[in-house]
Amino acid sequence: MAFRFNFAIEDSECAESDAHGEAELQLDPPKHEQTTDAAATCSPQPGTAKHTGKGVSENKVCFPAAREHHVPEDVSKVLENKVLETVSDLRYVNVSTVEMTRQGGTHGEDIVSKSVSAHSDLIPGVYEGGLKIWECTFDLLEYLAEADLQFANKAVLDLGCGAGLLGIAALRGKAAKVHFQDYNSTVIDEITLPNVVANCVNADNGTGGADERKIVKPPSKKPRKAECLPDALSRCRFFSGEWSEVSRLLLSSSEPCSKYDVILTSETIYNPDYYGALHDTLSQLLDKNGRVYLASKVHYFGVGGGVYLFEKLVEERKVFTISTVKEIDKGLKRFVMEMAFKDSC
Repeated sequence: MAFRFNFAIEDSECAESDAHGEAELQLDPPKHEQTTDAAATCSPQPGTAKHTGKGVSENKVCFPAAREHHVPEDVSKVLENKVLETVSDLRYVNVSTVEMTRQGGTHGEDIVSKSVSAHSDLIPGVYEGGLKIWECTFDLLEYLAEADLQFANKAVLDLGCGAGLLGIAALRGKAAKVHFQDYNSTVIDEITLPNVVANCVNADNGTGGADERKIVKPPSKKPRKAECLPDALSRCRFFSGEWSEVSRLLLSSSEPCSKYDVILTSETIYNPDYYGALHDTLSQLLDKNGRVYLASKVHYFGVGGGVYLFEKLVEERKVFTISTVKEIDKGLKRFVMEMAFKDSC
């Protein structure tokens, strides 16, 4: 499996257009029922005056509305005609198959066609890379296993979840609840939710070897209803939208969420423009005695983010402590970091 950030920087005009998301997203209703019909929110781009205190910027980006995605009553439809593979003993949907079925330009956000047209795995403000399983996800999975991190009876958030493998690992560790968030609703509907369902519904069937592939066909038996879902799946909730919008939804909904004991996030500090929003979200959603585990490359060429720059912001804000718990020297250096509130240490 190849991992890359294929950032397209054609010229300054194109790069500026992508960075500020001038084309407003037109979102169709997602495949699965959602609880929020709020309109998209237009606000200053993360990293501009609102977040850094530096000069006033006139550029605004329209974020997709924060939404909750519900598991449908007919769980079988989530995996219908999906191709499943396994990695690190976890089932996941073959992304190439999803991309092939989503390139027509008629599916909601249309992030696949936009990504192909831009020759990029990242279009800031439009598509934030959630269709791919990035390298540092496996670094963090390895760390969780090596450190024997205990999830039992804990509330966990997989932030910027993409495939959701980190949250699925927490589910296997008997977490009391696991919530999944990604910027794009398409990623939640087509990647995250199917992956979680595959690992919950098929948990007793074994996952096979690393090269296993299986096309899931509609079952002939009566569909499995939501009230009969496996226990693990009933402990999950799914959200899409920009971090600050999702945070607002979680904290102000009719069923406000308690703070999280553990927040897991991988390859989410590639763009310095998002650091303020990420830091604020972590400080708002983490329990006072909780921990954040963040995996990242030392530097992301093409967008400028990386571990040292994010560490600098965290130290300047003086809210969290941040330390390295795992360092990987193969290829471009990568890190797993641990964050905690200063007053909890």
